[in-house]
Amino acid sequence: MIRTSGVGLRHGPLQSFRKIRESDSQLSHAGRRTKELFLKALATPYNRAHHVFAVFTAGATFLLIIAGALVTSNDAGLSVPDWPTTFGSLTKMPHMVGGVKFEHGHRMVAEFVGVLTIILAIWTWRVERRRWLRLLAVAGVGTVIAQGILGGITVLHMLPPAISTAHAALAQTFFCIAVLIALFTGRRWIEEQPRIEFDTRSPSLITLTWLSVFVLYVQLILGAMFRHHGIGWVPHVLHAAVVAFVLSWTAVRALSQFSHVDEVRTPAVTMLSLMIVQLCLGFTAFLTRVAWGHGAVQPELPMVISTVAHVAVGALLLATAIVLAVQVWRHVPVAFEEEVPTVERKAVAA
Repeated sequence: MIRTSGVGLRHGPLQSFRKIRESDSQLSHAGRRTKELFLKALATPYNRAHHVFAVFTAGATFLLIIAGALVTSNDAGLSVPDWPTTFGSLTKMPHMVGGVKFEHGHRMVAEFVGVLTIILAIWTWRVERRRWLRLLAVAGVGTVIAQGILGGITVLHMLPPAISTAHAALAQTFFCIAVLIALFTGRRWIEEQPRIEFDTRSPSLITLTWLSVFVLYVQLILGAMFRHHGIGWVPHVLHAAVVAFVLSWTAVRALSQFSHVDEVRTPAVTMLSLMIVQLCLGFTAFLTRVAWGHGAVQPELPMVISTVAHVAVGALLLATAIVLAVQVWRHVPVAFEEEVPTVERKAVAA
């Protein structure tokens, strides 16, 4: 039978093992410290001017969405029948009367936002060390260019519902990109460390937040299809109930479990509040456009106001949902259980 000395085991191999563990721990600590210093050197310092410009670009994009909603709500999409010119000219200002003031005004705001987006992308590429954020800024430029082309195609092809809907949906996508750039360039995102709060429930909060983004985007597409006469109002109204359920579930879950995390609580409360406002505006728009204004020769003022407000709040709601999803991804990772295999010890007999 093979026997080992308890003293030898304690002061021989075990002592060597402990020394190795202590050495590994010291090396591990030094490695972590080196990694922290390396990441800090790579991190982009907060640039206040850059962040303010990103916020300004996002605000201008929101105004562009309102300008586009004014065009659709006033049936002014064909008030300027050509593109990229305006009544045959690229420089001459047309008489801003009737629907022309909405359509040409929309084009001027779009050009301004396009210039802002290009400047923001160049600025981001010069000052940012985060490659993914530079690519996001470039994606913003590509999106705004595609948006302008789709807008021109809608005019040249006499407002086809499919292209008009794509134009409206891409506008929401571009607005979300602008909002995310403003978020990622902010001081709190750059300088503050994430507050890690593990989510142990199923479905996870990150799943619910991205589900909220998905159902909201589908709802905005259905709304655009209805406004551009692609479908009736029934799918849009029925899906609104789905959106209300999912968003309420997500907000209540976030507030009940992670209300102590400011980065989660603030967008969750904002999303829930905007959802209530949006439901009220949707009901008002339904009354003014479908119930009362169905036979109107021209869009009436209550119809225009309610519809434009409904579109604007919808854009804010989608952007807030995406901000919530990103903040949850950063601060509330999903906890998981890892199975550690057990090793059975058996006596060895000679």
